[in-house]
Amino acid sequence: MSVFWLRLAVVLYAAGLVDAILTLFRRETRLFRVALPLFVVGAVLHFVSIVEHSVALRHLAANNFFETASLCALLLALVFLFVHWRYEFPGLSVFVFPLVFLLTLIGSMGTPVSGWADPRVRDAWLLAHILLVLIGYAGLLISAGAAVFYLVQERRLKRKQAPSTFWSLFPGDRMPPLETLDTLITRSMSVGFVAITLAVVAGSTWAFIESGTQWISEAKIAVSLVTWGFYLLMVFLRLSAGWRGRKAAVLALTVVGFAAMTWAAHVGLRPLLER
Repeated sequence: MSVFWLRLAVVLYAAGLVDAILTLFRRETRLFRVALPLFVVGAVLHFVSIVEHSVALRHLAANNFFETASLCALLLALVFLFVHWRYEFPGLSVFVFPLVFLLTLIGSMGTPVSGWADPRVRDAWLLAHILLVLIGYAGLLISAGAAVFYLVQERRLKRKQAPSTFWSLFPGDRMPPLETLDTLITRSMSVGFVAITLAVVAGSTWAFIESGTQWISEAKIAVSLVTWGFYLLMVFLRLSAGWRGRKAAVLALTVVGFAAMTWAAHVGLRPLLER
């Protein structure tokens, strides 16, 4: 039953994930009023799951990565609920809701399930994961490229410099204004983050069904989760902390670097790099 309560909590936490995604595009949504109570119920069921599992084990359920991820998710959820109750900081949900959902989803995968009922579903699921990854990378690259142009345009406008070398291909009257570039950064970043998040969920589920609990020990999975974490941090800092300009560009390029490492790990470039 502890696994059942935990997986039910994942379903309830999913409402928070949807709210965070909609917030990226609309800044503020009414879904938060619904997602927050569901998040509270999910946290209660999450707590019941851990207590029930710990009683069965006769010690705190933190023996492996899955149990630890579940415990961390619960602690993070409780801290968020306290902070929101004490300081009314709904903007923090953009960071907490997706993170709690993903950690709880990973924690619920500690118990193996039966394999694929239909090979066609398996192949379609994997194809969807790949397409989402490609969309996410495209959004990230566009966001990083627009951030670089934003820095160049901002510097030229402040110093009133004439274009030179490569940048002469983009005269001042032909380059997009800063507001347009900033909008492009936000929208491409939002689309990319949504795609990468869905890709991580789809990929984790596919690997879990495919190889049971062994998938979490692969290095490429760890790199993928770290990349998603930095992406989530970039989204949160941009929306809640108002990061713009140089800070946003550096963070975007950092995420691009991790995305490149993730791609290399998944396409099997590690043997070539080790030569």
